Amino acid sequence: MTDANFLEGAYPAPTALDIDIETPDRFVNRELSWLSFNWRVLEEAENPRVPLLERLRFLSISATNLDEFYTVRVAGLRELTNEGNTTPGLDGRTPAEQLVVIDQDARRLMARQQEVFTDLQCAMADQDIHILTQDDLNADDVAFLEDVFLEHVFPVLSPLAIDPAHPFPFLPNEGFALALQLERPTDKRQLRSLLPVPAQIARFVALPAKSGHRFLPLEELLLIQISRLFPGYKVKGHCAFKVLRDSDLEVEDEAEDLVREFETALKRRKRGEVVRLKISAGAPAALKDLIMDELHVKEDTVVEVNGLIGIADLGELVLDERPDLLWPPFAPRVPERVQDHDGDMFAAIRQKDMLLHHPYETFDMVVRFLKQAARDPDVVAIKQTLYRTSKNSPIVEALCEAAEDGKSVTALVELKARFDEAANIRQSRRLERAGAHVVYGFLQYKTHAKISTVVRREGDKLVTYTHFGTGNYHPITARIYTDLSLFTCDAALGRDATKVFNYLSGYAQPEGLENLSISPISLKRTLLDRIASEAENARAGKPAMIWAKMNSLIESDVIDALYAASQAGVQISLVVRGICGLRPGVKGLSENIRVKSVVGRFLEHSRIVCFADGKELPSKKAKVFISSADWMGRNLNRRVETLVEIKNNTVKAQIVSQIMAANMADIAQSWVMNADGSYDRATYEEGTFAFNCHRFFMENPSLSGRGSAGAGDVPRLTHTDD
Repeated sequence: MTDANFLEGAYPAPTALDIDIETPDRFVNRELSWLSFNWRVLEEAENPRVPLLERLRFLSISATNLDEFYTVRVAGLRELTNEGNTTPGLDGRTPAEQLVVIDQDARRLMARQQEVFTDLQCAMADQDIHILTQDDLNADDVAFLEDVFLEHVFPVLSPLAIDPAHPFPFLPNEGFALALQLERPTDKRQLRSLLPVPAQIARFVALPAKSGHRFLPLEELLLIQISRLFPGYKVKGHCAFKVLRDSDLEVEDEAEDLVREFETALKRRKRGEVVRLKISAGAPAALKDLIMDELHVKEDTVVEVNGLIGIADLGELVLDERPDLLWPPFAPRVPERVQDHDGDMFAAIRQKDMLLHHPYETFDMVVRFLKQAARDPDVVAIKQTLYRTSKNSPIVEALCEAAEDGKSVTALVELKARFDEAANIRQSRRLERAGAHVVYGFLQYKTHAKISTVVRREGDKLVTYTHFGTGNYHPITARIYTDLSLFTCDAALGRDATKVFNYLSGYAQPEGLENLSISPISLKRTLLDRIASEAENARAGKPAMIWAKMNSLIESDVIDALYAASQAGVQISLVVRGICGLRPGVKGLSENIRVKSVVGRFLEHSRIVCFADGKELPSKKAKVFISSADWMGRNLNRRVETLVEIKNNTVKAQIVSQIMAANMADIAQSWVMNADGSYDRATYEEGTFAFNCHRFFMENPSLSGRGSAGAGDVPRLTHTDD
């Protein structure tokens, strides 16, 4: 059995792996590790313990993830290959070699997605949710669909003939279209045409049903109505296809107007090179050849799909009307301490530092913090970083309100937040109109730090209230991402945060940071120093342990430091949700390192690291940090990130003995990494209790947010069972 209980279980026997640990073989390939993560997401779509429509959601997410992977990572490797670049990656493979193994694994993954969809479609039919084809329709359905087509679809369609007078049209990234071979029976005239499937319309058309739910894919409706689009013609052959284009942005370093430069770059993104073409299996050869020729793609870029093209769109069928097939409802808690102070965030923070664990504690507290600041006459200044936020962001709204009220508001808007660039441009314009100071940080670095400061006049002094987060200021994703929010009015942390903002707005490199390390200046060095300190403790015969949690671990210097610490005797337990370039449990390299990935109802996103510092973990004497940064080269070397040391005893106990201990103890949602880079799902006998950290967090309030709790009041790691 695979033992995923890192809190109590012993380290497994090391594996004698046939690799040279002095070469790049000691690392796992980044791209294959990411694909392995997406396999775990897909396998949740097959997990019978997950509600049916949530399994459909996992399937949709796996497809969305893979599309983004191709438009960014695969596109980048293709560009390097085309330029003749042979620089090896972390594991020693050249870009061309990586593309070969990626293609093999990704094709297996896409084929498995179709198999899982077929299984889920059958299970959904058993629950009276049906995805239909033309052959399943009756006369009433056809009449109903005719009205739907004329009223809701026909006005936005643009059928496009292809001939010398009508060249092959441009299809944007994620463009989906039908290719048609038509013939007019009266004179046998041939016509080839494209019919783009409009993204502005739902992919699945709901049909009337006496009970349950019935849906028809939009492309099926278009095929039924071809005669209205091409009067007098009949379909002789057709296929569906979807294009993915290179979506990485290139921006001139010396752009005088960064916003305008990004607006131009976004337009270029839509016109990037095609990196994947999905096409119906069995497509007419002439149509397939035409599409490939016009899109300038070769056979190795084409994926023939025997099933549904656009698996990502299945998220539309996760129906709120069927709560019996969804996770049981969960309402995030309002911290008791905030309620004790009648909702006054500043009073609650003044009492003592407070750490909220989202989504279990509501992200509304972060919004309330800023809204309260905007309306408080004693608040004189607000500073805020914005990396990703929602379209109609209540945080941006609060900042605008504060600026319009005459408060000094500074907003650091990161224009380089991938796929959110357009939204962030809109937000920056809105903030400027309200009178806020909008800055964009550095051209060469992304600003990924999550910081907010509120300066409030209290008596004859100014008090700085600070929020540090591990996740984005995004109320929507905060409902499903697990993240931490630290609220404090500690003067040292307030000074540190102010120095970081001065660095972002005025390029004044911060000196004398007291509780904070930042990338690209000191964060990596702090991690390496702390890892080395644990190794020294181990060599001195003291207890030496590291617990860490993050999304990705791929930075070679940090991995080598962990390897060295393992060889010194440090016991290292890692929870890495996604990419992991470290090989755990290899004899002579990493015997004392174990790694697991937690994939479940919520998306693990918080970044935490605990160093035992001469004690046994969990310990109230541990050195504890929360961070905005994953352990990747980009985060540690090319981004502005934060690593915040936690000094408050209650907050420290909450992180070590509650949050980290629960992640370490999780069995129900855990996958344990093997030395070869593969993963095994934690196994347990049916009917036996398997600890689920997400369920535990849903049932137990965060320690520091409770009105009367102290550092010694840590709840027992258990929860109700089904």
